[in-house]
Amino acid sequence: MSRPLVVVTDFIAEPMDHERRILGDLADLRAAGAMHEEELVGQVEEADALMLYHFLSLTRRTIERLKKCKLIVRCGVGFDNIDHRFARERGIDVANVPDYGTEEVADSAIGMMLTLVRGIHYMNDRGQQRQGEWIYTQVQPIHRLRTQTVGLIGLGRIGTATALRAKALGMNVLFYDPYVPDGRDKSLGITRVETLGELLSRADVVSLHCPRTPETTHIINRDAISQMKPQSYLVNTARGGCVDANAVLWGIESGHLRGAALDVLEVEPPLETEPLLTAWRDPAHPAHSRVIINPHSAFYSEEGLDDMRIKGSQNCRRVILGQAARNVVN
Repeated sequence: MSRPLVVVTDFIAEPMDHERRILGDLADLRAAGAMHEEELVGQVEEADALMLYHFLSLTRRTIERLKKCKLIVRCGVGFDNIDHRFARERGIDVANVPDYGTEEVADSAIGMMLTLVRGIHYMNDRGQQRQGEWIYTQVQPIHRLRTQTVGLIGLGRIGTATALRAKALGMNVLFYDPYVPDGRDKSLGITRVETLGELLSRADVVSLHCPRTPETTHIINRDAISQMKPQSYLVNTARGGCVDANAVLWGIESGHLRGAALDVLEVEPPLETEPLLTAWRDPAHPAHSRVIINPHSAFYSEEGLDDMRIKGSQNCRRVILGQAARNVVN
């Protein structure tokens, strides 16, 4: 009788030391090394479990080819790159690793806020380009953090961790999340607002910490940006599809946004023709010095990467041993 097979679809390559340490005694492992879903053909059909990262999606056409799969683990928090509803129809559990990277993403969100609000990126960029005088007045006005209000869209694990960090810096913290029960605001010492519009109009910095769902897709669009305070800032370390990049470009070009920091984009890697990307790379465009774009890296630390590999592998082990999977999202 053949041993169970666990396939790591993407991102992680040999040597799969964590995976083999946890699963090697009872399952065979394969690193598919795929960058596109089509590359999984012939590699996953016999798998008992899949571990998926973020380079590709698992759609119906792949899931319906799985002959005996019991579990698909999204080794990360968001699971919008899996057709989890169809997986449920096929009797396949989809689970995530909800607690990895919480600290890393919150740290990155705060780092981006500080860089924007203190004018650090702006002054560095202008200095490199030899623009303006060697004097702080280029970035006026800058206000101390204790006068600034940060508005969080979403108060899950990462939103909460970000709120605690912002509060420790003396910032006034608002949040909008209709799915959080009453009382969370009191336990954290922050302020709940009842509508997105209220948060947008009151915050000096708007930071996203929500999953991408039909409800949150382009929750920040041109209309939302127009409701934000003039000369405010936008930070997104959540999902690229939650923000309309063209609306961000409009906000920067119109001057309504003073700056934006995006760790995620709707299409990754982004198309070279993406208007915001083109503007960001153009030294003559205001986005060059007022927009920060990172390659979906806020989640990363060596410790965080270890966490998601270990916890994803442990969940596969449970299912192979006939136990219930943890953190099932479908």
